[in-house]
Amino acid sequence: MVISRNAFLFILGAVACERCFELWLSCHNARRSTAQGAIEVGQIHYRIMVVFHSLFFLSAAYEAVYMKRGAAPGVSYVALTGAIVAQLLRYWAVVTLGERWNTRIIVVPDAPPITGGPYRFVRHPNYLAVVIEMVALPMIYGCWFTATVFSVGNAILLAIRIPIEEEALGIKYKKAFAETPRLLPRLWRRGTTG
Repeated sequence: MVISRNAFLFILGAVACERCFELWLSCHNARRSTAQGAIEVGQIHYRIMVVFHSLFFLSAAYEAVYMKRGAAPGVSYVALTGAIVAQLLRYWAVVTLGERWNTRIIVVPDAPPITGGPYRFVRHPNYLAVVIEMVALPMIYGCWFTATVFSVGNAILLAIRIPIEEEALGIKYKKAFAETPRLLPRLWRRGTTG
């Protein structure tokens, strides 16, 4: 059975609504962090990211409706699984960071880095979730143009954002994550064999 266009548009809409919830949660957490003396960096590229992510959803919907796309069932279900994994990873990161999670780069000075949850495996699990989602979500319905263009654009944005964020997090963060990969978890640890 192939996932229908209406089912795809429903999934796309549900994820877009989830993103709106994330923005609300982000504003809520930002107010709390600011009250604790937090500082924000990277405001300019953040605005670009908000527009970019909004265009991602519009592009996928447009491609599904007007370009008469569709995916083979195998591709569709693998993509759906990838999109679900991305959501699970994102919320693992959100829950792990708690009140410190944000879509903005907001840093509470002298706060110790959080190294539990998915942060044991990668420095930026939320960004890994976005990378997966940019490919998987549109490919549920075979929207390969959106998947390709927005994955490339996201890679450019992350190449700008990640160094700014890591610099803002400071020396404690750098020390805590010196051996942790940025986005792709290691399948083995250094110094081990087999």
